[in-house]
Amino acid sequence: MIRTMIVDDEPNAREDLEKKIGADQAFDIIGACANAFEAIRDINSKHPDVIFLDINMPKISGIEMLSMLDKDNMPRIVFVTAHGEYAIEAFKKNAIDFLLKPVKTDRLNITLSRLKENHQPQPVITEAFPTELKFVPCYQGNRYYLINVKEIIHAYSSPTTGVHLVTGDSDQEFQTNLPLKVFDDNSQLKRCHRQHMINPDYIKYIEKLDNGLGQISTYGNHTIPVSRNFMDNFPSIA
Repeated sequence: MIRTMIVDDEPNAREDLEKKIGADQAFDIIGACANAFEAIRDINSKHPDVIFLDINMPKISGIEMLSMLDKDNMPRIVFVTAHGEYAIEAFKKNAIDFLLKPVKTDRLNITLSRLKENHQPQPVITEAFPTELKFVPCYQGNRYYLINVKEIIHAYSSPTTGVHLVTGDSDQEFQTNLPLKVFDDNSQLKRCHRQHMINPDYIKYIEKLDNGLGQISTYGNHTIPVSRNFMDNFPSIA
Protein backbone atom coordinates (compact mmCIF):
# COMPACT_ATOMS: atom_id res chain seq x y z
CA MET A 1 0.00 0.00 0.00
CA ILE A 2 1.02 3.61 -0.56
CA ARG A 3 1.64 5.29 2.78
CA THR A 4 -0.13 8.63 2.52
CA MET A 5 -0.22 11.77 4.64
CA ILE A 6 -2.49 14.82 4.35
CA VAL A 7 -1.36 18.25 5.59
CA ASP A 8 -4.04 20.97 5.57
CA ASP A 9 -5.06 23.54 8.17
CA GLU A 10 -8.74 23.43 7.14
CA PRO A 11 -10.51 20.58 9.01
CA ASN A 12 -13.28 20.17 6.42
CA ALA A 13 -10.86 20.08 3.50
CA ARG A 14 -8.62 17.65 5.37
CA GLU A 15 -11.51 15.32 6.23
CA ASP A 16 -12.93 15.48 2.70
CA LEU A 17 -9.59 14.58 1.14
CA GLU A 18 -9.02 11.81 3.68
CA LYS A 19 -12.41 10.28 2.87
CA LYS A 20 -11.91 10.45 -0.90
CA ILE A 21 -8.36 9.08 -0.88
CA GLY A 22 -9.30 6.41 1.66
CA ALA A 23 -11.90 5.04 -0.76
CA ASP A 24 -9.01 3.71 -2.87
CA GLN A 25 -7.64 0.61 -1.15
CA ALA A 26 -4.18 1.17 -2.63
CA PHE A 27 -3.67 4.08 -0.21
CA ASP A 28 -3.04 3.78 3.50
CA ILE A 29 -3.62 7.14 5.21
CA ILE A 30 -1.10 7.18 8.05
CA GLY A 31 -1.63 10.77 9.16
CA ALA A 32 -3.74 13.90 8.73
CA CYS A 33 -1.99 16.99 10.08
CA ALA A 34 -3.33 20.50 10.64
CA ASN A 35 -0.01 22.36 10.34
CA ALA A 36 3.70 22.04 9.57
CA PHE A 37 4.58 21.48 13.26
CA GLU A 38 2.54 18.28 13.33
CA ALA A 39 3.58 17.30 9.82
CA ILE A 40 7.35 17.51 10.38
CA ARG A 41 7.04 15.34 13.49
CA ASP A 42 4.93 12.70 11.71
CA ILE A 43 6.92 12.72 8.46
CA ASN A 44 10.15 11.96 10.33
CA SER A 45 8.56 9.20 12.41
CA LYS A 46 6.13 7.60 9.92
CA HIS A 47 7.99 8.06 6.62
CA PRO A 48 5.12 8.50 4.14
CA ASP A 49 5.46 7.69 0.44
CA VAL A 50 3.16 10.55 -0.58
CA ILE A 51 2.09 13.84 1.01
CA PHE A 52 -0.95 15.86 -0.07
CA LEU A 53 0.29 19.28 1.02
CA ASP A 54 -1.76 22.46 1.35
CA ILE A 55 0.17 25.52 0.19
CA ASN A 56 -1.58 28.27 2.12
CA MET A 57 -1.13 27.43 5.79
CA PRO A 58 -0.51 29.92 8.64
CA LYS A 59 2.95 30.34 10.18
CA ILE A 60 4.67 27.91 7.78
CA SER A 61 3.41 27.53 4.21
CA GLY A 62 3.56 24.29 2.28
CA ILE A 63 6.38 25.68 0.13
CA GLU A 64 8.36 26.72 3.23
CA MET A 65 7.80 23.28 4.74
CA LEU A 66 9.72 21.75 1.83
CA SER A 67 12.92 23.35 3.14
CA MET A 68 12.44 21.39 6.38
CA LEU A 69 12.45 17.97 4.70
CA ASP A 70 15.48 15.80 4.10
CA LYS A 71 16.11 16.04 0.34
CA ASP A 72 17.56 12.51 0.28
CA ASN A 73 14.36 11.07 1.78
CA MET A 74 11.80 13.33 0.14
CA PRO A 75 8.34 11.76 -0.28
CA ARG A 76 6.33 12.45 -3.41
CA ILE A 77 4.46 15.74 -3.03
CA VAL A 78 1.00 16.60 -4.37
CA PHE A 79 0.23 20.26 -3.71
CA VAL A 80 -3.30 21.32 -2.83
CA THR A 81 -4.30 24.95 -3.31
CA ALA A 82 -7.37 27.16 -3.42
CA HIS A 83 -5.73 29.89 -5.49
CA GLY A 84 -2.46 31.15 -6.90
CA GLU A 85 -2.14 31.22 -10.67
CA TYR A 86 1.59 31.82 -10.47
CA ALA A 87 2.11 28.68 -8.40
CA ILE A 88 -0.07 26.64 -10.71
CA GLU A 89 1.98 27.69 -13.72
CA ALA A 90 5.13 26.67 -11.86
CA PHE A 91 3.61 23.27 -11.14
CA LYS A 92 2.72 22.74 -14.79
CA LYS A 93 6.13 23.86 -15.99
CA ASN A 94 7.91 21.39 -13.70
CA ALA A 95 5.41 18.55 -14.15
CA ILE A 96 4.54 18.61 -10.44
CA ASP A 97 1.10 17.35 -9.55
CA PHE A 98 -1.39 19.65 -7.88
CA LEU A 99 -5.08 19.76 -6.98
CA LEU A 100 -7.36 22.76 -6.83
CA LYS A 101 -9.75 23.23 -3.93
CA PRO A 102 -12.46 22.15 -3.61
CA VAL A 103 -10.94 18.87 -4.79
CA LYS A 104 -13.14 17.12 -7.33
CA THR A 105 -13.31 13.34 -7.25
CA ASP A 106 -12.63 12.85 -10.96
CA ARG A 107 -9.53 15.07 -10.85
CA LEU A 108 -8.31 13.38 -7.67
CA ASN A 109 -8.70 9.97 -9.30
CA ILE A 110 -6.33 11.05 -12.06
CA THR A 111 -3.72 11.92 -9.43
CA LEU A 112 -4.28 8.66 -7.56
CA SER A 113 -3.84 6.69 -10.78
CA ARG A 114 -0.55 8.48 -11.44
CA LEU A 115 0.64 7.74 -7.93
CA LYS A 116 -0.19 4.06 -8.26
CA GLU A 117 1.98 3.97 -11.38
CA ASN A 118 4.83 5.84 -9.70
CA HIS A 119 4.96 7.17 -6.15
CA GLN A 120 8.74 7.56 -6.03
CA PRO A 121 10.10 10.93 -4.88
CA GLN A 122 10.46 13.82 -7.33
CA PRO A 123 14.04 15.16 -7.14
CA VAL A 124 13.05 18.21 -9.17
CA ILE A 125 10.57 19.48 -6.60
CA THR A 126 13.08 21.28 -4.36
CA GLU A 127 14.80 22.70 -7.44
CA ALA A 128 11.49 24.09 -8.68
CA PHE A 129 10.79 25.77 -5.33
CA PRO A 130 14.15 26.59 -3.73
CA THR A 131 13.52 27.92 -0.24
CA GLU A 132 15.99 28.94 2.44
CA LEU A 133 15.27 27.65 5.92
CA LYS A 134 14.32 30.79 7.84
CA PHE A 135 12.35 29.45 10.79
CA VAL A 136 12.58 26.17 12.66
CA PRO A 137 9.62 24.52 14.43
CA CYS A 138 10.80 23.69 17.96
CA TYR A 139 9.41 22.71 21.32
CA GLN A 140 10.15 22.94 25.03
CA GLY A 141 8.02 20.47 26.93
CA ASN A 142 4.43 21.00 25.72
CA ARG A 143 5.09 24.44 24.20
CA TYR A 144 5.82 24.92 20.51
CA TYR A 145 7.88 27.74 19.00
CA LEU A 146 9.12 29.07 15.68
CA ILE A 147 12.79 29.99 16.03
CA ASN A 148 14.55 32.27 13.56
CA VAL A 149 17.59 30.42 12.17
CA LYS A 150 19.70 33.55 12.66
CA GLU A 151 19.16 33.27 16.43
CA ILE A 152 20.61 29.76 16.60
CA ILE A 153 24.11 29.67 18.09
CA HIS A 154 24.66 25.95 18.08
CA ALA A 155 22.79 22.84 16.88
CA TYR A 156 23.63 19.34 18.01
CA SER A 157 22.16 15.87 17.88
CA SER A 158 21.89 13.39 20.72
CA PRO A 159 21.42 9.64 20.16
CA THR A 160 18.76 9.57 22.87
CA THR A 161 16.96 12.93 22.70
CA GLY A 162 17.30 14.01 19.06
CA VAL A 163 18.28 17.44 17.74
CA HIS A 164 18.75 20.39 20.10
CA LEU A 165 19.11 24.09 19.28
CA VAL A 166 20.82 26.64 21.53
CA THR A 167 19.74 30.21 20.79
CA GLY A 168 21.05 33.66 21.60
CA ASP A 169 17.75 34.57 23.28
CA SER A 170 18.73 34.25 26.96
CA ASP A 171 20.76 31.18 26.03
CA GLN A 172 17.67 28.99 25.75
CA GLU A 173 17.68 25.44 24.45
CA PHE A 174 14.94 23.88 22.31
CA GLN A 175 14.33 20.55 20.63
CA THR A 176 13.22 20.07 17.03
CA ASN A 177 11.95 17.20 14.91
CA LEU A 178 14.10 18.36 11.99
CA PRO A 179 17.13 16.14 11.32
CA LEU A 180 20.48 17.91 11.62
CA LYS A 181 21.13 17.18 7.94
CA VAL A 182 18.43 19.67 6.92
CA PHE A 183 20.56 22.53 8.24
CA ASP A 184 23.42 21.51 5.93
CA ASP A 185 21.29 22.15 2.87
CA ASN A 186 19.31 25.27 3.70
CA SER A 187 20.86 27.39 6.43
CA GLN A 188 23.88 29.46 7.41
CA LEU A 189 24.90 26.95 10.07
CA LYS A 190 28.24 25.24 9.35
CA ARG A 191 29.01 21.65 10.16
CA CYS A 192 31.92 21.31 12.60
CA HIS A 193 31.36 17.74 13.75
CA ARG A 194 29.16 14.80 12.84
CA GLN A 195 26.86 15.78 15.71
CA HIS A 196 27.45 19.54 15.91
CA MET A 197 26.83 22.67 13.83
CA ILE A 198 27.73 26.30 14.55
CA ASN A 199 26.50 29.70 13.45
CA PRO A 200 29.70 31.52 12.33
CA ASP A 201 28.29 34.85 13.56
CA TYR A 202 28.61 33.61 17.15
CA ILE A 203 32.20 32.34 16.94
CA LYS A 204 34.46 34.22 19.39
CA TYR A 205 37.64 32.27 18.55
CA ILE A 206 38.81 28.89 17.29
CA GLU A 207 41.81 26.99 18.55
CA LYS A 208 43.65 23.86 17.48
CA LEU A 209 44.15 21.24 20.19
CA ASP A 210 47.16 19.01 20.75
CA ASN A 211 45.31 15.94 19.49
CA GLY A 212 44.78 17.52 16.07
CA LEU A 213 41.15 18.41 16.73
CA GLY A 214 39.72 21.90 16.96
CA GLN A 215 37.56 23.74 19.44
CA ILE A 216 35.20 26.67 18.97
CA SER A 217 34.40 29.14 21.74
CA THR A 218 31.31 31.30 21.25
CA TYR A 219 30.34 34.70 22.56
CA GLY A 220 27.87 32.86 24.81
CA ASN A 221 30.75 30.89 26.36
CA HIS A 222 29.86 27.60 24.70
CA THR A 223 32.60 25.17 23.75
CA ILE A 224 31.98 23.18 20.59
CA PRO A 225 34.23 20.49 19.08
CA VAL A 226 35.61 20.53 15.53
CA SER A 227 36.46 17.11 14.14
CA ARG A 228 39.19 16.36 11.60
CA ASN A 229 36.63 15.70 8.87
CA PHE A 230 35.32 19.26 9.07
CA MET A 231 38.56 21.22 9.53
CA ASP A 232 38.25 22.55 5.98
CA ASN A 233 35.11 24.44 7.01
CA PHE A 234 37.32 26.54 9.29
CA PRO A 235 40.50 27.57 7.41
CA SER A 236 41.97 29.32 10.43
CA ILE A 237 42.62 25.98 12.14
CA ALA A 238 42.97 23.66 9.13
